[in-house]
Amino acid sequence: MEAPFRRGFLEGEGILKKLLLTSAGFENPKLGKKFLELVNKKASDIKIAFVPTASRIEEERFYVNKSKLELVKIGILAKNIKVLELDHKILYSEIEKFDAVYVCGGNTFYLLYKTRETGFDKAVERFVEEGKVYVGVSAGSILAGPTIQFSHDENDIKVKDFTGLNLTKIIISPHYTDKEKSEIEINRKKVKSPIIPLMNNQALLVLGNETKTIY
Repeated sequence: MEAPFRRGFLEGEGILKKLLLTSAGFENPKLGKKFLELVNKKASDIKIAFVPTASRIEEERFYVNKSKLELVKIGILAKNIKVLELDHKILYSEIEKFDAVYVCGGNTFYLLYKTRETGFDKAVERFVEEGKVYVGVSAGSILAGPTIQFSHDENDIKVKDFTGLNLTKIIISPHYTDKEKSEIEINRKKVKSPIIPLMNNQALLVLGNETKTIY
């Protein structure tokens, strides 16, 4: 199921920006199908830069492997999924040949730190501006927004500037359950940007100036 499009959350004109911001990857088969529609290529021809850097502990690495399997399940060839660790200087030339960048979950603060340290922030911004697809999972979805300040992760890396990639003006709150309703309402009063909670079977689709929730 897809909610109606909402307008006006992503600024700018020109090439259509395409973001698929998920809570828990493609465990909902509809999300994998939507991804294939966004890329608009034969699945076996799609090339993905796969960023697992946020996943620093064994439990999180389990979900990284799960994400890879979900990609293979929708027809992406394993050889076309290139792991891109944010452990070196990232130039746009390193990712420009790919059709999509897939940023896994884990610790959002560490992910933001490594994104800035390596220059991945600048490279992925250009990538999206070229009309290619950005997929986020949990921390990767939070990172795409204007701020990561509401992440529940431990800020053990001591990040002080919580500014995200600003690929969208929307703040994603992944893994939503009803018990977080009051917390989200409080957080909404602290920022001008909209906060959209996503349950694990949901994703936010951003197409240029329009957004819709898929579930």
